[in-house]
Amino acid sequence: MAQERTGVATLKGSPLTLLGPELKKGDKAPDFRLNKSLVDSVTLADFAGKVKLISVVPSIDTGVCDAQTRRFNETAAALGDNVAILTVSVDLPMAQARWCGAAGVDKVVMLSDYKDNSFGEAYGTLIKELRLDFRAIFVIDANDTIQYVEYLNEMTEHPNYEKAIEAAKSLV
Repeated sequence: MAQERTGVATLKGSPLTLLGPELKKGDKAPDFRLNKSLVDSVTLADFAGKVKLISVVPSIDTGVCDAQTRRFNETAAALGDNVAILTVSVDLPMAQARWCGAAGVDKVVMLSDYKDNSFGEAYGTLIKELRLDFRAIFVIDANDTIQYVEYLNEMTEHPNYEKAIEAAKSLV
């Protein structure tokens, strides 16, 4: 049974329970299995040797999640090929692909945590009440050590884009 964290997250002021640990800078990045499609999955090892900026959103079809993913897509080229920008949500892979096509998002790797919530439970973002992943940002170095973490307190707020981007830039 996953650790339950209360008093750390809200949706429009209503409390939520997050499942999994609160990760911190210096922690070894936990492995995960996320889906690129209904049948194809990836793990942390698929991004070995790269800096990973992981943007976690509850659902790509909401305003803040849309803006967050577009912002990191715009930044991707400036960060270069040694940085993998991953957006994680529990949206089905087909919905993620449809959204990317409609939004013109082509540099962010969209990954789905819909099957077993392995990412949400390992990274402490799984919302018990909603079975969605809570908004968070993780920057992981090429050796799979977490160098930057931001767990938002309120699900409808934007993350600190500049700090996350600077953290990723500093590792390249």
